[in-house]
Amino acid sequence: MPSRSLQILVFIALATGGFAIGTTEFGTMSLLPLIQQAMGVDAATASHIISAYALGVVIGAPVITVMAARVSRKPLLIGLMVVFAIGNGLSALAPSYGWLVLFRFISGLPHGAYFGLASLVAASIVKPHRRTQAVGYVMLGLTVATILGVPAATWLASLLDWRAGYWAVTAIASAACLLILVFAPYQGAQSDAHPLRELSAPARPDVWLTLSIGAVGFGGVFAVYTYLTTTLAEVTGMSTALVPVVLGVFGLGMTVGNMVVPRFADRAQMPTAGVMLVWSFLALLAFPLASHNAIAVTIDVFLIGISVALAAILQTRLMDVAGDAQNLAAAMNHVAFNAANALGPLCAGMVIAYGHGAETAGYVGAGLSLAGLVMWAITWAFERRGVRKAAA
Repeated sequence: MPSRSLQILVFIALATGGFAIGTTEFGTMSLLPLIQQAMGVDAATASHIISAYALGVVIGAPVITVMAARVSRKPLLIGLMVVFAIGNGLSALAPSYGWLVLFRFISGLPHGAYFGLASLVAASIVKPHRRTQAVGYVMLGLTVATILGVPAATWLASLLDWRAGYWAVTAIASAACLLILVFAPYQGAQSDAHPLRELSAPARPDVWLTLSIGAVGFGGVFAVYTYLTTTLAEVTGMSTALVPVVLGVFGLGMTVGNMVVPRFADRAQMPTAGVMLVWSFLALLAFPLASHNAIAVTIDVFLIGISVALAAILQTRLMDVAGDAQNLAAAMNHVAFNAANALGPLCAGMVIAYGHGAETAGYVGAGLSLAGLVMWAITWAFERRGVRKAAA
């Protein structure tokens, strides 16, 4: 077991990669107006670069994980981050909109595989009762990106042009490669590792049930986050200058959640997951009412951000139920979150399209969190039934 100081250095190295990924994933939303203007496309067309990245995540996570089943974790982590850096560098060089869409797809390919593998590496260097905390530290890179990375990339792009934002991500990803090379422990591939072994994950009901919690339950957070800026402007009446502050508060909530909640999850995994879903349900349910007051909505956004800690809990649970298919199950967690990222805004958009205000995304989000809670209850009941059968 590495020393505590070395563990921290490994967490920083892995989280730096997450910071790069978070900056490009969330930062692209801020760069869209600049890209739209520079490329001469409308808003709907420009948004396709976000969809292209998400498609890359969905395809890349399972395909790369299965194909690289026999590759040692450290070289694979570096390779994934190299591909990510190249994808963002090419995005910065894109000569046309069509090429940009292709390069964003390439950038998304390593996303899920990287986070899944980084979580496994982080969990492997700590004692079993600290695994969720270790995964939470890796996720901190993603959450801190919403506080520091996205505003910095957006500021740089506004100062120079949109390409500067992707160059910044390329530089961060390159730094992550170096840090992983220096500090991450070498872990050889298992002697019996095989692509077909990884493909056993979909055959496990526990894996699908756990993934369904994230795919449905997390949709609520994405529903509100997508329409948060619109709500703050049209319902709260907040000035444009203060909107980034509230977005930063959301990132702060995610960061606090990832630092605190995993400590409880390491003691009681499924109960803590259930509490987070209830927390999310209540915070999202309060959003429409809170949105009419600047202070109230800021507090509520912070509370919604805390619920994102559910990601680390589900990531660790997948390690417990995946059996011999650890890599694929861990990577699929981020496919589930991308499904939630599509489901939440879609459902909220349909309600808003019927003439309801943007703040009603909170009610939609609460409904999705409640559905996620139902999936959690089914998952826990399935687990407890299995325990009783084993005892008998």
